[in-house]
Amino acid sequence: MAETEQTRPEAPEAKKAVISSGIPELDNKLGGGIPVQSLVLVEGQSDSGKSVLLQQLSWGSLREGLRVSLFTTEDTVQGFLRQMESLNLDILDYLLLNRLKVYPVKAMKAKDGVEKALEALLAALRKQQGQDLVLVDSVTSFIAHSSLHQVIAFFEECKSLVNQGMTLGLTAHSYAFSNEILVRINSLCDAHLRMSIDTLAGRLMKVLEVAKIKGANQTTGNVTSFDVVPGMGMKVVPYTKAKA
Repeated sequence: MAETEQTRPEAPEAKKAVISSGIPELDNKLGGGIPVQSLVLVEGQSDSGKSVLLQQLSWGSLREGLRVSLFTTEDTVQGFLRQMESLNLDILDYLLLNRLKVYPVKAMKAKDGVEKALEALLAALRKQQGQDLVLVDSVTSFIAHSSLHQVIAFFEECKSLVNQGMTLGLTAHSYAFSNEILVRINSLCDAHLRMSIDTLAGRLMKVLEVAKIKGANQTTGNVTSFDVVPGMGMKVVPYTKAKA
């Protein structure tokens, strides 16, 4: 593939202070970006943009010279490449240069052993030590079949990986958590982003609520909205303007 100034992967630089989405307007709503060594939970309803947000964070991180790993229960490697292309994000060079690693993961079914499945996922995550950003899209099938103790233990282990230098982002559907579990998890996570769908100015838009970002460089924007435009990608729309 011919390299251009716009698409050529940048050489790794000094460690970054934040994880960038690559979209200045979105980074601003995230308080300047997500601080590195954060445990990030992105939760919300189906089709609310959870995967798109993680894909955008992976792109921004790769452009900043970081090493990214993605575990996906939602797609294959080829499917992920096609999805990124549809967002106008060309990540093939990063994949070929081993700066991006994509691991398809089989979603857990109710009949599977919960503890065994969670431990297998944690074992895979531990092997990513040295990667700057590790993403899991999604943990819904694992969490939905687990007890409160198992879920808390899983997030505590994830927090331990973060304390060792990793930035870890997890997506999940809101229905996977009871209120009690969500309150406990929120105390463990450094960043908590809620995704939803709303009708704004007569259009269905994806809405991002920044519930929590610990250590953000700037004041976080509480709510923003965005649309996903085929061939163009993620377009941020000011929430107040969209409501008008």
